[in-house]
Amino acid sequence: MQRATGVIDIDSDSGSSTPRKRADARRNQQTLLDAAAAAFVASGVDVPVRTIAAAAGVGIGTIYRHFPTRADLIVAVFRHQVEACAEAGPILLADSATPHTALGQWINLFVDFLITKHGLAEALQSDDPTFETLHAYFLDRLVPVCAQLLDTAAAAGEIRPDVEAYELLRGVGNLCIGAGNTPRYDARRMVELLIAGLRHHA
Repeated sequence: MQRATGVIDIDSDSGSSTPRKRADARRNQQTLLDAAAAAFVASGVDVPVRTIAAAAGVGIGTIYRHFPTRADLIVAVFRHQVEACAEAGPILLADSATPHTALGQWINLFVDFLITKHGLAEALQSDDPTFETLHAYFLDRLVPVCAQLLDTAAAAGEIRPDVEAYELLRGVGNLCIGAGNTPRYDARRMVELLIAGLRHHA
């Protein structure tokens, strides 16, 4: 996306930064990333910037200030979603009735992420060097979270102990390929069957 001309950044400030202004800027950026992610899913990564700005309730100039190019915005959305998924793991473990329940809920979030990521897939497979490190980042953040969920469920005797996190995430990813493109195929149901199959049977 090219920088628009004649756009006034209504969110810029000429004074010195204060903690409150920095906090507001972070909230604006989170809102913007959520809006961009939803827009990418609904309309693809070429969705007009004004659509994202309107959904986020910010000026177009704010988007260009944070993300000068569309590639920058795509990378930020990807990282934002990976972080949300990673941070959910320990929370689900603490709040769920059993580790297996936490694992199932987290895998559902992972499926949500994958389906959203497929909206970014074409862009992420481009030759743009901006995207080169994203796959490694994805694995570095999510494999350890999945491993913690698996280890906890296995230690509780709920699932078989011989499942590796990378193997499971790769399997779930394969089940999600083409999700939404074939009415007769329900990827979520297949993933549920996979998670149910992890149960430890004496």
